[in-house]
Amino acid sequence: MKEKKLGLLPKLIIGIIAGIIIGLISAGIEQYLLVRLMSTFSGIFGSFLKFVIPLIIIAFVAPGIADLGRDAGKMLAITAGIAYVSAVTAGFVAFFVGSMVLPNVIKAGEVSSAAGVDVSGFFSLDMGAVMGVMTALVLAFLLGIGMASIKSRKLFDVVLDFKHIMEQVVHKVLIPLIPIHIAGIFAKISATGEIFATMKAFASVFVMILGLQLAYIIVQYLIAWLVSGKKPVQAIKNMLPAYFTALGTQSSAATIAVTLDSAKKNDVSEDIVDLVIPLGATIHLAGDTITLVLASMGVMLLAGITPTFTMMLPFIFMLGITMVAAPGIPGGGVMAALGLLDSMLGFTVAQQTLMIALHFAQDSFGTATNVTGDGAIAIIIDTIYKKKHKE
Repeated sequence: MKEKKLGLLPKLIIGIIAGIIIGLISAGIEQYLLVRLMSTFSGIFGSFLKFVIPLIIIAFVAPGIADLGRDAGKMLAITAGIAYVSAVTAGFVAFFVGSMVLPNVIKAGEVSSAAGVDVSGFFSLDMGAVMGVMTALVLAFLLGIGMASIKSRKLFDVVLDFKHIMEQVVHKVLIPLIPIHIAGIFAKISATGEIFATMKAFASVFVMILGLQLAYIIVQYLIAWLVSGKKPVQAIKNMLPAYFTALGTQSSAATIAVTLDSAKKNDVSEDIVDLVIPLGATIHLAGDTITLVLASMGVMLLAGITPTFTMMLPFIFMLGITMVAAPGIPGGGVMAALGLLDSMLGFTVAQQTLMIALHFAQDSFGTATNVTGDGAIAIIIDTIYKKKHKE
């Protein structure tokens, strides 16, 4: 009988609870040895995370752009464009809603640490990144566009092998160790008295994320209705099997078979469905964009920084590109976005870790939002295709 493995979300929850308990007990008895040991691990892991972020960006973004360029026909280009616009729009909607609501539930700088408590690590290992995040992003664009232009398999195969290596790093190193890393972060903020304000803030952010994701699904089908005339209620109803399957699989790719079947029920041409749905499973991450924008705003407010439109505008535009080229693996969106959080918003390793935790906590709902939105894009592309062939 095959032994059932514990999923990442339960491991994250266990890590958070264990970290809180360890931190509170340590504060209660005023003995911080275990917390400092966990802080030492978190510091080393955080340094390694900073080292691999530029490598992850190159490995995931470059072949993603090359794939789009090599296979691109007009419909594929339009699909990729709509996916980008959808992600950017989701980001701006999240920003404006977050700007109205989050400052009322998260007070700037409300988190305070216990004075005189030393919960720092015993030592640190500095792993300097091979290159800066923006350098990695520009190099990834250059490689991706270049490989698409010269249409050569040689460099593409090398970059693809590098992508497979970094996928192994993500799957076998980062993801298994993230729950321990998060336990260390939560032990530290529990021991210093920051935990309750942090938990309150992220509970508010989490509720907003789920509400906005559901609202965004409705908006996408209203737009599809305006373009095609297909009733949004029935169209969404037809996509519900894909939505609920994604809740269980936490993977757009693993949900493709159900998404294909659901999209066909909306009277979309089979050729269009076969193009848009598999492509959308890789490049359409509007649900992730909503999460990343709202969560980053929550983290900034918690640190006493008020996110402004000027600050978030370039971040959202770059995030849209990153989401289109993000890897189609669980947590791929947040992993690809870590570099932007660091270089554009100045997030510390601890803040990036909180972003990872919140992203994985809602990953099922984000994935469900992504695949359901793919159905709306399929309707729009199908309508455009049919109108062109009538002319």
